[in-house]
Amino acid sequence: TDGTLPPNSQNLLQSLSEISTDWRVAPEPLRSSSPELQLKVGAFGMGSSAYDAHTVGKPAKEVFSCLVGKLGARPLVSKNVGGKREGKAKSKSLMVGDSEVGDSEVVFEKWMNGIVNSVIPVGQNNVIDGKKKPNGNSKKQQHVEEKKKVEEDCACKSSGDTSKNEAGCCSNQNSEDNNEAGCCSNEKSDENDSMTDSLSEEEDYDDDDDDDSEGDVLDVEDMGNVIKSQSSSKKSREPKEMVTPKQAKALKKEGYKLIGTHSAVKLCRWTKHQLRGRGGCYKHTHYGITSYQCMEATPSLACANKCVFCWRHHKNPVGREWRWKTDDPKMIVEEAVNMHVDMIKETRGIPGIQMDRWAEAHKVRHCALSLVGEPIMYPRINELLHELHERKISTFLVTNGQHPQAINDLIPITQLYVSVDASTPESLEAVDRPLFKDAWDRLKTSLSCLKNKGQRTVARLTVVKGWNSDEIGGYARLIALGHCSLVEVKGVTFCGKSDASNLNMSNSPWHHEVLQFTKLLLKELNAIREGGDDLMPEYDLACEHKHSCSVLLARVDQFAVPDENDPTKRKWRTWIDYDKFQELAAKHAADPTFTFGVEDYVADTPSWAVAGADEEGFDPTDNRHRKKKKHPKYTKFDDDGIPTHDTFNEPLEEEEMLKLRNLMKEKKKIVGEATTVTELQGGERVIDDASLMFRGLTVSR
Repeated sequence: TDGTLPPNSQNLLQSLSEISTDWRVAPEPLRSSSPELQLKVGAFGMGSSAYDAHTVGKPAKEVFSCLVGKLGARPLVSKNVGGKREGKAKSKSLMVGDSEVGDSEVVFEKWMNGIVNSVIPVGQNNVIDGKKKPNGNSKKQQHVEEKKKVEEDCACKSSGDTSKNEAGCCSNQNSEDNNEAGCCSNEKSDENDSMTDSLSEEEDYDDDDDDDSEGDVLDVEDMGNVIKSQSSSKKSREPKEMVTPKQAKALKKEGYKLIGTHSAVKLCRWTKHQLRGRGGCYKHTHYGITSYQCMEATPSLACANKCVFCWRHHKNPVGREWRWKTDDPKMIVEEAVNMHVDMIKETRGIPGIQMDRWAEAHKVRHCALSLVGEPIMYPRINELLHELHERKISTFLVTNGQHPQAINDLIPITQLYVSVDASTPESLEAVDRPLFKDAWDRLKTSLSCLKNKGQRTVARLTVVKGWNSDEIGGYARLIALGHCSLVEVKGVTFCGKSDASNLNMSNSPWHHEVLQFTKLLLKELNAIREGGDDLMPEYDLACEHKHSCSVLLARVDQFAVPDENDPTKRKWRTWIDYDKFQELAAKHAADPTFTFGVEDYVADTPSWAVAGADEEGFDPTDNRHRKKKKHPKYTKFDDDGIPTHDTFNEPLEEEEMLKLRNLMKEKKKIVGEATTVTELQGGERVIDDASLMFRGLTVSR
């Protein structure tokens, strides 16, 4: 974001900017000749140089600069507060903490001390460095405590001489970005990544989304104590635990079972669905997993992206590299399996549970390493994968494509995914909100690495209407880099409103829209192949799962064979022979020179799972369950979106269809013929499409 505030938080900066340039407003309107009436301000900014060292605390700097440098306010902290001792910087009106460096708590304490002692003279207040002073403290004792605290650390950490500017703030003479109003900040260059062993527990974390926000409100005096308590182990050079207590609380509230210091497991809703005979997930349709025997887990809760569509609402930490304690992979796998089985046992009382499936579910056969975070960041990921294979558990690992070397070093797994969330560098920045500045190049390198993987590889596209559903040719060019075995296109699932996301229900595409998107993507892939890229493999529609809004493209050379009943047609083999894979993986583990490929562990895809089948990817051995008031009013539509069949799948009368068509014409007069995207002030993008007006209607049955 280049240090800018979120769209719904920019009003203050915009208003100050407008006032400072408005010719109708007198110069320096906040300046007063009377000291008693003079407005004084202080500002504390925070940020992380993991994004950009030059934008840390940028909003705080801009607000302070405008108020003091342009509008006539004066710095709140007087020159007599927090004076220098032995070359260490004193408190200033504007100070900035960097969570990447780990100095936020120190800088904040110094800033707060200066603010409090400027508002209330030291002889009258009972607060020093965020601590309440005993009533009997003398001024001399107060001075000793202040002096001791000032000498403990330096908020500025300036390597060169500091100078005072007009606003009374210290600025580093060696810095390229001295603030106009003056600022005591500790900006680091991008090359200064060696400071990784002195970071605080709060490094790179995003923990502002706790639902219990009311209970988190602190006054300025108490805030210093909280921050200080969180950094009690700062001086230790031992690696910190990844998850803070607040993050752990938020994750547990959402149903995560935390393992060790950085791993987690959670029961997938599709596991419960299939236990009740209500259908399996898209991986059951596309690849033949048994959903009720699948464990969803992660060995790393941290991630290098903060995607707008993340269904976890960013309760987890973020980071570019591993800087935390590292748990033993065998312990992680053992605890994950035990916790998963315990959660399976707890489902016994759910109405409709099929006891034969419930008994089988105690044996974990598949592991989806896609729960939350970036599993490939875990430095011992290969050992963890080996532990899973030792237990005959298949491995489906999803990565966001920001760690190409880790992808290159990965041992053979059942199926490797790379998320392709955008087709241009600009849309990648907007959708994934990556920490890495070179995120686009990292994604392309990661996809290129897939060419050399001998096993099944997948380019996974999550379609978010109004965000990344354009420039389909760009997606095709990215997929061409890796010659991926499979291309999985899935519509985003709306998981409710969140302060961490601007998505709404209109951003979730319908299945027919995902199918149309996939067909256009297939056309672009074929165009690349026909354009002279002889090595580009041929793709075709293989499977679909309407319930998940998911469509699968597969390489013809790896997954299609002539149908024995009709040689003119293709027979798809996208399912997996899991026993065969475990056999091949064990051979490779015993002899690393042994290699195997995609075709060595394929299995036939059943007819109900193939794209275009009447079942639309729903396993006929299960029963589709709908809530009483959630039956669709119409079940089929023509190309214009006009309903053709009612809720009982019976054809509509021509008169009824004509009436519906006229209603749609009236709607199009209001919103237009084409799809429109309206961006609101807070960054939310609302989609209007008259052709969808009848699709979400439901009736009670």
